[in-house]
Amino acid sequence: MHIIENYFDACGFDHRLVQGGTSIYLWNLSRSFAQRGHRVSVVTPAHGQLGHIRSLFDVEELSYRDEHELTIPLDPAAWPGFPESLTWKLRTTAHRVRLDGVDVYLLSNELLDQLSDTFYPPYESKGRDPVFFKPLAFQVDSIRFIRAWFAGERAVVHAHEPYYHYLLPAAFKDDPDKVVVSTVQSNMPIAKMIYRPEVERLLEELDVRVSLPPRQAAHTDPLTVAMSQYQQRTHLHYEYPEDYVEIYALVAEHADLVDFLSTGQLEFYSTFADTPFEQLFAKLPIAGTVARNAHKFFVGGCALGDRWITTDPASVDRGAVLGGLGLDPGLPTFFHNARYALNHKGQLELMRAIDRVLGEGLRANFVIRCLSAHGIAHPYFHEVAGRYAGQVHLEWERVPEERILAYAASSDFCVFPSKFELDTFLIAQGEAMACGAVPIATAQLGMAHFGHVADPVGEHDATGFAVGRSFTEDDPVLVEALADRFRTAVALLAEQPEVYRRLSANAVATARRFSWSRCTDQHLAAFQACYDGERPVLSDDTALARGWFDLLPDSAWHERAAEIADRVIALADLDTYLRVAQLSPDSARRLFDAAYGRADFATCERLAELLPQEEHGAVADQGQVEERAVMTDRNPTEERAAADRSQVDVRAVVDRCRVEVVSGPRPIWRLRYRAPRTRRVQLVRPAPPGAGRGSPEVIDLIPEDGCFTASFDGDRPDDRLHLLLTLTSGRMTWDAVVPCTS
Repeated sequence: MHIIENYFDACGFDHRLVQGGTSIYLWNLSRSFAQRGHRVSVVTPAHGQLGHIRSLFDVEELSYRDEHELTIPLDPAAWPGFPESLTWKLRTTAHRVRLDGVDVYLLSNELLDQLSDTFYPPYESKGRDPVFFKPLAFQVDSIRFIRAWFAGERAVVHAHEPYYHYLLPAAFKDDPDKVVVSTVQSNMPIAKMIYRPEVERLLEELDVRVSLPPRQAAHTDPLTVAMSQYQQRTHLHYEYPEDYVEIYALVAEHADLVDFLSTGQLEFYSTFADTPFEQLFAKLPIAGTVARNAHKFFVGGCALGDRWITTDPASVDRGAVLGGLGLDPGLPTFFHNARYALNHKGQLELMRAIDRVLGEGLRANFVIRCLSAHGIAHPYFHEVAGRYAGQVHLEWERVPEERILAYAASSDFCVFPSKFELDTFLIAQGEAMACGAVPIATAQLGMAHFGHVADPVGEHDATGFAVGRSFTEDDPVLVEALADRFRTAVALLAEQPEVYRRLSANAVATARRFSWSRCTDQHLAAFQACYDGERPVLSDDTALARGWFDLLPDSAWHERAAEIADRVIALADLDTYLRVAQLSPDSARRLFDAAYGRADFATCERLAELLPQEEHGAVADQGQVEERAVMTDRNPTEERAAADRSQVDVRAVVDRCRVEVVSGPRPIWRLRYRAPRTRRVQLVRPAPPGAGRGSPEVIDLIPEDGCFTASFDGDRPDDRLHLLLTLTSGRMTWDAVVPCTS
């Protein structure tokens, strides 16, 4: 095959030009494709670096010359003081570098050559500096170049990160010679949008005719408004004006295949299950787009560099490495390595947990790398490092890979408390594990392939310790979980060394599976099938697992009726159940139990009306109990126990939220909320209408005597309360409840 790699930052062939992990990923994958005998072309901007590249490599100037006008309409709300549109008269040239069997095509013009140091426009340039549109200019120029230079050639066009190529799938959708594959490199908000007139104008200039998704009206339902406003805290969703269009919809609808870096990333980006965004996502048009195009999704995967897979950690002198940092090599050592990203990487919670356990007297080392060209701005990081000099080493400079490998090989544990499900593979965790470091990491789906679990001591194949996912900035729950894991890890190393050795060996074996050879195999299998004209089909198992019951064929409803019923009940999907079966007392109770376990109290309330009357407080006679025992294949004692349990649960649902007034000169309202297996309850009060991207008021209820409470002065709390629950399982879900008044 001819594989054309397309990305805004694809200069991974020279480490001095690397701006991010995607460029390294793309270069390794390109070389691996070429080693398998495929023709590989990489199309990327020159970024004003042609002089530097010429000093290192042979650069061929091509005959390609493209003079064109680029006109971009502007959103007046985002670009105040600017004209309705900006126009550039561009003259684009192309240069080629041939390295390791790969042809790298560097596109150059007035706009693409700007920002030669950082490549990427800073987000702050939006609304201020037209250089913000440099990535968009590359989209247009790369499409024009591929159309001209590779005209009539069969090829797979492999584009990376939807934000940097959302025009490209539509541009090639009618080209019979091109297969377009989009790789989702990061979990940007799935409903991220772009100004509709901009998209319409550029597609028109590229002579592309497609129907854009319909405009979306603003939310008005109070619960939906509360959920939407809260998402600003989760980094999962933002609201946009009606004249914007979803980026991911443009990609998913028109690409031939959509590629993900891990199975967990694909699962997360398909349903957002158990997150604060799950219920809102189901209401958005993008949820239908995902289900409709899910047959295109596959996992191409990601990998570790060969050095991390082949190096023997025992060859590293731990004493010299840790001693050189001023640390005691005899102490248990924890290692963190990531770019400086206070919230994304959970680094603030990490430092708070370190401060807590070392303040308690825990004897351990912490080697903390937070890569930043401008240093670590947060003073607390430096305070902790100074307070525990000799136990904490903090650094942020770019260093040779050999040094990072030495840190990992000298550590007993690696710590990756990433949040908001923003990681899609997390190479750094795999690298540390490949050196034998036992992971302590959040249970994000995008990291699940590394095998860390809640109770690793009892699981033979486990690699390390999982802590719950977090979608909260400066999360005290995550701080406590990390501190607890640090204590447990130190005790394990001292008291159960054989268990530690098993976890470490499992970590090495698991991480070293992720090679570039494996990643290449997975990509090529999907590419070749599509290249040969095969069209993927969504499996019934996938539709069933994700609750996409409308996508199941008629045959499945007959052949797998019992499986479907079980899955419908597990998801407490009452509407689907009522479409396919008659509700019996037993099925109503099973649905109720499932909904109750998921804290889906709205479904519980609907089902309560359908349960037998004695479960609302009346007492069934023995004949009724025996009759239902026959229907449910239980003995009368079991049936009575089930009825009694449901009666308690129904009452708990009805009475879960109460408001009472406390007497005094000024009324004080006391809110009491009770729910099973709940770790945290937050009351979310939306900003008033007209507040734009309003920020809601969020109040943490206080755990007290088996329930959660809050007090309010003056006016009675809202008639309908919007509560975000965090269950002990880690699931987060919403409850809209009308409180009872005492």
